[in-house]
Amino acid sequence: MTSGSIWKSMVLFAMPIFIGNLFQQMYNTVDSLIVGIYLGSEPLAAVSSSGSLIFMLVGFLSGVASGAGVVVARFFGAQDTRQVKLSVHTTVVFGFVMGVFLTIIGVWLSPVILRWMGTPESVMDNSVAYLRVYFMGSLFSVMYNVFVGILQAVGDSRHPLYYLIISSVVNLVLDIVFISFFHMGVEGAAWATVISQIISMALCLIQLLRTEDSYKITVKELKVDPRILKQIVSMGLPSGVQNSIIGFANVVVQSNVNAFGPMAMAGYGVAAKIEGFGFLPITAFAMALTTFVGQNLGAREYERTKKAATFGIVAAVLLAELIGIIVVVFATPIVSLFDSNPEVVQFGVEKSQVAGFFYCLLAFSHAVAAILRGAGKAFISMMVMIVVWCGIRVSFLSIFVPLTHNIQFVYWVYPLTWGLSSLFFFFYYRSGRWLKGAINN
Repeated sequence: MTSGSIWKSMVLFAMPIFIGNLFQQMYNTVDSLIVGIYLGSEPLAAVSSSGSLIFMLVGFLSGVASGAGVVVARFFGAQDTRQVKLSVHTTVVFGFVMGVFLTIIGVWLSPVILRWMGTPESVMDNSVAYLRVYFMGSLFSVMYNVFVGILQAVGDSRHPLYYLIISSVVNLVLDIVFISFFHMGVEGAAWATVISQIISMALCLIQLLRTEDSYKITVKELKVDPRILKQIVSMGLPSGVQNSIIGFANVVVQSNVNAFGPMAMAGYGVAAKIEGFGFLPITAFAMALTTFVGQNLGAREYERTKKAATFGIVAAVLLAELIGIIVVVFATPIVSLFDSNPEVVQFGVEKSQVAGFFYCLLAFSHAVAAILRGAGKAFISMMVMIVVWCGIRVSFLSIFVPLTHNIQFVYWVYPLTWGLSSLFFFFYYRSGRWLKGAINN
C-alpha cells in the first residue's frame, strides 16, 4: 500500500472488503427475509427493530477495534516488527475482555432498553428472545471483528472475505433448517447467526495462528502492553464513543418508529436492511482509507496519502449514489420480497425512496471520517457525529414527531443530518489540517 499505483492498490484492497460486506449484509438480511416469509410481519418487526440496539452496544467495541487497526497499520507500514507483535497481542486480549463484558451487559439490559424504546407488547417477547440469544454469542462477534481488523490492517482483505462467504452460506442453511423444519421461531434465526459467527471467527483465528508474519498470534505472548493499550484506546475510543452515540440516536429513531405500530416497525426495518446495501461501498472504501492513510503516514508518504484520500472519497460517493438510485427505482419489488403486507410495503418503500437519493452525502461523511481516523484525528469526527448525528437528530425528532405524528419526519432526519455533517467535513478536509497535524506528530 505504500508503493505502486494508488487507485489500483486501493481498489484491490477495497474490492474484497466490498464483496465481504455484501455477504455480511446478505448474512444480516437473510434473518429478516426468512423470518418475514415463514413467521410473518410481527416476528419480522421484532428482528428488524433489534438492529439499532445491537449497533448501539456492539458499535462501541467495533469503534475501539478500528483504533487498534490504525495502530497495527502504522507499525506495519513503518516495518516495526516488535511493535506489530505487541499491538496485535494487546488487541486480542483487550477485545476478549470487552467481548465478555458486552455479553453480560447485552443479555441483562436488552429487555430494559426495549421497554424504554416503547416496543409494542405484541413483539416484545420475540424481541427479547432474539436479542438474548444474539448477545450470548456476542463474544464471538467481537473477536471476529478484532481478527478481521488485524488482517485488514496489514493489507489482507482476501482471507476475511473467504471466511465470510463460508459463514454466510452456513447462516442461510441454518436459518431455513431452524425456522422451517425445527420451528424455533426468531430464536432459530438468532442461533443461526451465532453459529455462523463462531465459524467465521474460528477461521480468522486459525489464519492468524498459522501465519509466519509479524502479526502471528502466539498464545504465550497474549498479554497487554500498557503503552500500546493507551494508543489503542486514544485512537479507538473516539470512534467507539461516536458509534455508541450514533447508536443511541438510532435507538431514539427506532422508538419513534415503534410509536406507529408493528407494521411501521417491519417496513422501516426492511428499509434499513436495504439501506445497508447502499452502505457497502462506503464501508469498503472507509476501511481501505483508514488502513491506507495509516500505513502511508507510518511510512512518511505524505503526498501519496493526500492523493489516496481524494480518490477514496470520490469512489465512495459515486458508487454509493449509483446504488441509491437503484434502490429508489426498485424499492417496491425489493421491499415486497420480505413481506407482501401492503402496509409494510408502503412504509418500507417510503423510507427507501427518501434516503436513496442522498447516499452520496452519507458516503462523503464516512469517507472523510475514515481518513481522520487513519490520521489520528478521530476526535474531530467524533465531535461532528455527536453534535449532528445525535444532538440534531434527536432534537429534530423530539420536536416534530410529537407535534405532527407524521412518520415522514423520521425518514427525513437522516438526509438532513448527513448533509450537515458533510458540510463540516468538506471545509475541514479542504483546510488540510488533518494532514498537517499528522505530519507534525
